[in-house]
Amino acid sequence: MILTIDVGNTNIVLSVYDGDVIKFTSRLATQASKMEDEYAIDFINILRLYSCEDNEFEGAIISSVVPQIMPALMSAVKTVFKCRVMSVSAGIKTGLNIKIENPVTLGADLVCGAVAALKKYPMPCIIFDLGTAITVTALDSNGAFLGGSIFPGVNASMQALTSSTAQLPYINTSEGEIRTIGANTADSMRSGIIIGTACMIDGMIDRYKEELGEDATVVVTGGISSMIVQYCKKKVILDKTLLSDGLLMLYKMNSKKS
Repeated sequence: MILTIDVGNTNIVLSVYDGDVIKFTSRLATQASKMEDEYAIDFINILRLYSCEDNEFEGAIISSVVPQIMPALMSAVKTVFKCRVMSVSAGIKTGLNIKIENPVTLGADLVCGAVAALKKYPMPCIIFDLGTAITVTALDSNGAFLGGSIFPGVNASMQALTSSTAQLPYINTSEGEIRTIGANTADSMRSGIIIGTACMIDGMIDRYKEELGEDATVVVTGGISSMIVQYCKKKVILDKTLLSDGLLMLYKMNSKKS
């Protein structure tokens, strides 16, 4: 089995693959202050929860956008799983033709999403990753990584809105009625945050296709993606495991057995 770990600014997503099939996925809160032993205990508890043995793992691979967490996380994985551990960093084989100005600066999460999309979907492709930040990336008809856009995520937007205004409360975006014309303050905020994000996706799809000069596959992933895509009017593919799948592909690509 292979363990993939996707470290985001808010959550750490762990997926266990048996071959190409996900056995289970679990989430932890991202906490840069945690020590190696604390992460090791988390891993052991998750294995117990899903009746999984630590000696069943061939290898693990980690992608992180939080660099300071990596030493403790890498050590914890090696301690618990006693297997080969890779990280998505400079020097790893990706198979991508990266055309941005400085390829070394490309985020590990964007690499994982692009690697998976290149294998799973027709090109060209536009990828939306709805996390703490919302990223948009474009792959051209040959699968080359062209670049993209970055927006504040749904929760970041909500925090900015409530912390910068005196009368707008923090609300749970997953509760209550969501409609375009809100009849009260909370519903109006949900309209702006949820439907507004869906409209942003619809609008950016048009702009990206115009710049690409042709139609494109649109893939949406990320923690809050299920909530948002239902309000999109453009045709999109919801792929909740895109980054984890990309991590598995990168592991296989860089494994000696390959």
